[in-house]
Amino acid sequence: MFLVALSFAYFAKALSGSYMKSTITQLERRFDIPSYLIGVIDGSFEIGNLLVIAFVSYFGAKLHRPKIIAIGCLLMSLGTFLIFETSIRSSVNSSSNLSPCPVGSGVLATAPSTTAGPSSGCEHESRLSMWIYVFLGNILRGIGETPVQPLGISYIDDHALEENAAFYIGCVQTISVIGPVFGYLLGSICAKIYVDIGFVNMESISITPGDARWVGAWWLGYLIAGLITLLSAVPFWFLPKSLPLPERRLAKYSPERTSFIKDSPLLEHKYQADEPANFLEMAKDFLPTLRSLLGNPVYFLYLCITIIQFNSLIGMVTYKPKYIEQHYGQSASKANFLMGVINIPAVALGMFSGGVIMKKFKLSIMGAAKFALGTSLLGYFLSLFFFTMGCENASVAGITRSYNGLYKEDKYLLASCNTICDCPRRNWDPVCGENGLTYISPCLAGCRTSHGSGMDTVFEQCSCVAVGNHTASVGQCNNRDSCHRVFPYFLALSVITSFIISLGGTPGYMLLIRCIRPQLKSLALGFHTLTTRTLAGIPAPIYFGAIIDTTCLKWGQKKCGGRGACRIYNTTAYRYSAHLSTLHLHYSVTLFYCVLFTL
Repeated sequence: MFLVALSFAYFAKALSGSYMKSTITQLERRFDIPSYLIGVIDGSFEIGNLLVIAFVSYFGAKLHRPKIIAIGCLLMSLGTFLIFETSIRSSVNSSSNLSPCPVGSGVLATAPSTTAGPSSGCEHESRLSMWIYVFLGNILRGIGETPVQPLGISYIDDHALEENAAFYIGCVQTISVIGPVFGYLLGSICAKIYVDIGFVNMESISITPGDARWVGAWWLGYLIAGLITLLSAVPFWFLPKSLPLPERRLAKYSPERTSFIKDSPLLEHKYQADEPANFLEMAKDFLPTLRSLLGNPVYFLYLCITIIQFNSLIGMVTYKPKYIEQHYGQSASKANFLMGVINIPAVALGMFSGGVIMKKFKLSIMGAAKFALGTSLLGYFLSLFFFTMGCENASVAGITRSYNGLYKEDKYLLASCNTICDCPRRNWDPVCGENGLTYISPCLAGCRTSHGSGMDTVFEQCSCVAVGNHTASVGQCNNRDSCHRVFPYFLALSVITSFIISLGGTPGYMLLIRCIRPQLKSLALGFHTLTTRTLAGIPAPIYFGAIIDTTCLKWGQKKCGGRGACRIYNTTAYRYSAHLSTLHLHYSVTLFYCVLFTL
């Protein structure tokens, strides 16, 4: 019963965590914030976890573990519901303002408007940024997730037969891999649904899921994830503090196992809850023990290696759907779907295969290190091909092209064809001209009239569209054919590299366990988790997001003024910045491995 309950809790936390990753671009657009702030929100989960991990790991083991896990699941669900509740606090998303050039404009504007005045509802929205609630909800999720793994795994290990414990733990870990698949698929479904469905007339919406302004129903997935997490807490309330031990477990441990333990009587300590603990002695021994652990050169070097690898992994996983959207012009729904059905299974298969290879060939500690290095180097080499899978920038007048359509970056949004319109230049309401050129707004396209509504709106008498009937339609032009041709190759290479790099995950983890004395194993794993979350889980989304922000070509404008979310990126700069960042990290990993082999 406990195994089923813990597996469901693992599934719930993995689903909600991956769903958070899938909503990165939705939250960015909804709250008009840059990518680095999204990184802060994403890293807040690790902050919440770190706030209580030491307290929970130590005191939780001495209390009623199933009920502590139940409380954690309740906190996770409350955090998820708080994120959902943000959609109620925030105002209804307004549709785009497709205003053409004023018909009566006959005087050349000498000082065109560069900002739009604050819209209605600005005073209410400016009181507190709504993303703060998402930040706090994610911290609460991190606090709630803390007891699930350490207390759940230790409960299984304490009450199962030795030969069965590994199998049970393997079942739980397998479920934790299935969770992200469903999380990304849920993100794919919700991204197709308009954020304010039920509050607006869908026929009046003039954008599609592939538009940079489209925001999916991100709140719906958090409601579903919150209910699933809340449900996962129920079974733990009815489970006992401890289970009867199997008869074989009551027997003394074998000499083979106790030979690895410095003080074998301590093995019985975990079953003697009433035995008083000498906190003063424990405190005195902590720093010397930690110094001894970090004095192990193999452990210290591999700790550095995993910190760097986790920086690369977390940065990639967090922003990969966004990269697929922005670079290859795919919708958020499709990007999340591909992550769920292609990338995540490839990683899971790689980790499983790495364990099988290590068992089949009986790799030693150095053998495991060499295998992990080999997979890292091969993945490093294959990643170089990502630089060749380029995609041209979208053709946008005044940003990536001049108004006469020349292939050059042009920062002048005004031209002789639209200067009389006195257009706001910070808006992003793109239209596609008959000439295949995208214009930032109907006004900047020089359009005088329009007919139709929603997606059927057609703008006419567009002075900047100097071909055909001088018309423009709603949305960006979809004429990046090279992107669609290269995208399948990108997906194939992405799956291959994900599989190869993850092959070294299990051997590397075994290297971490085998290179230290058995007495230090718990401390070694706990310190490893603490450092990777502190030095990778928190900073990686932030600095990767900041790097992405440097490649933005056109920023949106918030309702109350100020810079909002990015609307269009320099795809070449984005590609090089993203891949160079990960390759530099891979290069550092290789250097640390080389030092490791010299020991």
